[in-house]
Amino acid sequence: MKTRQLVAAAALCMPFATAAALAEDAPPPGLKFGAQLDAGIAYNANQPNSGINFGQLYTDKAATPQVNQLLLSVGKAVDPKATDYALGFKVQGMWGSDARYTHFAYFLDKATKGPYQFDLVEASVTAFTPWLTEGGINWQIGMWPTLLGFETIDTSTNPFYTHSYIYNFGLPVKHTGANAIIHATDALDVYVGVTAGNQTIYGKDNNGSSSFLGGVKYTFNDNYNILALASYGPEDASKAMPTGYNANKYNRAFTDMIVSYKASDELTLTTELNYVNEDFGGLFGKKGNIIKNAEAGGVAQYAAYTLSDSLTLNGRVEAFSDTRGFFVGAYPTSLGPVQAIEGTYTPPGYAGHSIYGAATVGVTYKPTMPDKLSSITALIRPEFRVDTILGGPARFNDGKNKTAYLGSIDLVLTY
Repeated sequence: MKTRQLVAAAALCMPFATAAALAEDAPPPGLKFGAQLDAGIAYNANQPNSGINFGQLYTDKAATPQVNQLLLSVGKAVDPKATDYALGFKVQGMWGSDARYTHFAYFLDKATKGPYQFDLVEASVTAFTPWLTEGGINWQIGMWPTLLGFETIDTSTNPFYTHSYIYNFGLPVKHTGANAIIHATDALDVYVGVTAGNQTIYGKDNNGSSSFLGGVKYTFNDNYNILALASYGPEDASKAMPTGYNANKYNRAFTDMIVSYKASDELTLTTELNYVNEDFGGLFGKKGNIIKNAEAGGVAQYAAYTLSDSLTLNGRVEAFSDTRGFFVGAYPTSLGPVQAIEGTYTPPGYAGHSIYGAATVGVTYKPTMPDKLSSITALIRPEFRVDTILGGPARFNDGKNKTAYLGSIDLVLTY
């Protein structure tokens, strides 16, 4: 094994080895350990010769069983009802095929070159301080998954195995930096943060500027709330910029709003609205010297209906527009995703304006576990998905079809 692989493995395992040592004694109050496994398969009726489910990232391998993620975590959460100073932390590592898409640039990014990779999902310190307002401020410093978006890296919180276009192409993935949530009133939270940008760390950023995170959450009542967040700053890699152009001068704005409504004890409705604008969408004109922006975004509507304690019916309908073919792409190579962030690889895609649509239905089955396995939660999630081109030429099945049909199923085990 190469030295950098040993270093990466040691960096990933060190927090868990420390946690295990602590566990041999009496663990500190509030200290929690966790493990989670997700594995599944996505069958594509088009059977593309490339083996790629275009429009998908984390479930991009057609008819190929995947261990998407093995998550290991240790941490101590800050009490959400804290009124005095409180401190917490979380360290979470991942091994699996999902890690291809969650790397920070230049950090554990090439320790393994195959489809199954290591990643540090989170290493952050959290705190509560009773400052400024009656509700105080919650802080987070370090590395952490983005707060934008309805779907998350932690697959157990998502209704489906496959992801939305918004999650795949319209949102940042992770940040390094600091964020504050100011509890301005009982109903209003204000988010303010500074980060290195999407999937970058300070000292090894793909460009030289920071990004800014901000937004609000308004809770109307126990059944209805709105979360609106944005990340703004340079995201282009300096290595990928044409000669004479500075990556730090061109910004990318990620904006996302989630409206959640619990219509009844059984039915929950969630609407996600998304918009992304990239200043440097490319060089155009007869002389190739006119800078134009690139825009993308759309809407996703979710519905979850609880049929019983063990069965939930889920639905998702979405539309996503990519004005220049800048955002939606595919990564046939295992290192392609992180190399694209670093500016050394251009993912294959399709130029020109495309509007993607998709409808997904599925169920989440949560079986009752035997007494000896009561500490483990199991989720089985079969789904059927139809993707279609609402505007533009064919994109699916290696550019041959305007419609794709996917049948998927995965198993999530959480301890």
